[in-house]
Amino acid sequence: LAITREIKDRQSEGASLGNLGLAYDSLGKYDKAIEFQLQSLAITREIKDRLGEGAALGNLGNAYDSLGKYDKAIEFQLQYLAIAKEIKDRLGEGQSLGNLGRAYNSLGKYEKAIEFYLQSLAIAREIKDRSGEMIGFNNLGYAYRSLERNQESLLAFQKALDIAKEIGSRYVEGNTLENIGNLFNNLKQPELAILFYKQSVNVIESIRQDLHKLGKDDQKSYLSTVEITYRSLADLLLKQDRILEAQQVLDLLKVQELSDYLKTVRGNNQTAQGVDLQRPEQNIIALASELSQLQQKDREGKLNQSDEPRLAQLVQTERDQNKQFNAFLNSPEIKKLIDQLRRAEQQNINLSSYRNLQKDLLAKFPNAVLFYPMILDDRLELILINAKTSPLRRTVKIKREELNEAIFQFLGDLRDVGSEDVKRPAQKLYNLLIKPFEAELQQLQIDTIIYAPDGQLRYIPLAGLYDGKQWLVEKYRVNNITAESLTTFNSKPISNPRILAGAFGGKGGETRAGFSGLPASIIEVQKIASQFPNTTKLIENEFTKSITETRANSHTILHLATHGELSVGTPEDSFILFGNGEKATIRDIQDWKLSNIDLVVLSACQSGLGSKLGTGVEILGLGYQMQAAGARVAIASLWQVDDAGTQALMDAFYSELKKGDVTIAEALRRTQVSLIKSPKLNHPYYWSAFFAIGNGL
Repeated sequence: LAITREIKDRQSEGASLGNLGLAYDSLGKYDKAIEFQLQSLAITREIKDRLGEGAALGNLGNAYDSLGKYDKAIEFQLQYLAIAKEIKDRLGEGQSLGNLGRAYNSLGKYEKAIEFYLQSLAIAREIKDRSGEMIGFNNLGYAYRSLERNQESLLAFQKALDIAKEIGSRYVEGNTLENIGNLFNNLKQPELAILFYKQSVNVIESIRQDLHKLGKDDQKSYLSTVEITYRSLADLLLKQDRILEAQQVLDLLKVQELSDYLKTVRGNNQTAQGVDLQRPEQNIIALASELSQLQQKDREGKLNQSDEPRLAQLVQTERDQNKQFNAFLNSPEIKKLIDQLRRAEQQNINLSSYRNLQKDLLAKFPNAVLFYPMILDDRLELILINAKTSPLRRTVKIKREELNEAIFQFLGDLRDVGSEDVKRPAQKLYNLLIKPFEAELQQLQIDTIIYAPDGQLRYIPLAGLYDGKQWLVEKYRVNNITAESLTTFNSKPISNPRILAGAFGGKGGETRAGFSGLPASIIEVQKIASQFPNTTKLIENEFTKSITETRANSHTILHLATHGELSVGTPEDSFILFGNGEKATIRDIQDWKLSNIDLVVLSACQSGLGSKLGTGVEILGLGYQMQAAGARVAIASLWQVDDAGTQALMDAFYSELKKGDVTIAEALRRTQVSLIKSPKLNHPYYWSAFFAIGNGL
């Protein structure tokens, strides 16, 4: 822009202003986008650049549409349309018509929207703009669905899907598969909804691994949340008791949540495989692909004699294109495959995910269970997987709002050491989460719960639930995981630990970044050093970000006795504070090298909750980033326990570790039980805040 003004190139000046407007639009700063587009518009009008003027008007319309000012958006799009027609810019004419359709769709004027979409689609076909044609069909699908013209909606989405596959637009392919899944869900055809949701998830997972290879527009679209697809799929699978398939989706959901939060999670070879397709589902996809190929050959006049009867069989002799896909779905061949999916005995066998679980985890820990809760608007779905029985599923009827209220009540009493009725909310949540499986846990002699919490449940410690007689940690060790697909479990106690321990004590009342020091953290580190002579101590100003990063991987335990904040928001809002006032955010941790680290301990961490619960993804993100950097386990706290309580817990924890024959999760459990038996530190405020996430079995 500066250069164009210097050389008085007004056309390029207008173009650069427009590009700045587009950049601000991509950032969601629509008022700023409008400011630059208006400047661009003024220049294009001054120099009579009608093509540039039309583009600026269209961009202004889009910005106003994003602000929800649809009447204003329509005003600018109509001006854009008039110019495009005048200068015979067919591409611009098609785009303006599509934009008008979108504005009317947002206003709920679906018939008017369809009218514009059809005009835009006709132009896209005329000028062979396959991308525009794909977008047009998708837009029509949305509008038809809003009018409950389901057959037309399905046909439009199917055509958009065909083009997306043809031109290799994987994001649109995944999005359109989701749209078809939503449609079948609304039509109460869960088997077909599941099939399309699965295909959508599998496209999404394949994209994540190759995200850097996508164009910028596709990257931006992909990184917008697709969580609802995963939850819709898991919901339907659970309603059909297809438990292992649902568990697989819940694992991938946790990866997706991390991807949305950190923007850096690309997945791995296992996650890229997505969810398993059962044999009947594979057959339906194969038949649909065959139908599409035959229809394409028919359109091109390339059908041979042997193809004709097969095409007739698949479409049941229907010649009306609007009925072909519907006829295909209602054909005897497809109905037979759907019936196979409905047979309960078919649902949970021969799934590769279950074989992996048996081999990698459950076979090694026969007295452990994988526990997956899933929060839905009207209920809790609970999944328990073990080595000895088929997967177990329980449904608990509770509204999301009521569950959040119970979580808030429990958190309030947990953080208030003076609260004497903490057992009441602790038992309420025990009854919701654990009691439905109580008999099976006893019968199977379970001693370990491998826990994959969902959403707001990440803010409460499972160890602190109460059954009416005992705290849960008195019966079970608990190990939180980020996702089964990211974790390899090896049962190995820490032998001959080498510890790097840092502390911010705040000598003389010094503060750092607005935080007061933790005087007992110095004693905490000194006690660790007295138990483990080869401990490296970093105290106060020696405890810096750069020294910690440089020296951490020469040790097996990294102990950080300082403030840690896990805040709802972006990864930059969650951080670890160093003795010299520097911070390392959750995002920074991805660059650490912790491949030799067995354990990271954050002894004064807290989740920075306000009056509203988040999704807890920041807690999931901490564990993931530690694992991604190479560490096996992280121990953190959900709230900051007072100095004396933390020091006592850490002293007991390291005493257990020193025995050399105990895993991290078991050492933490024994420590928490010892505090429960302490007359002064038995309130769960002191012991239940600390949790292990990662591979601590």
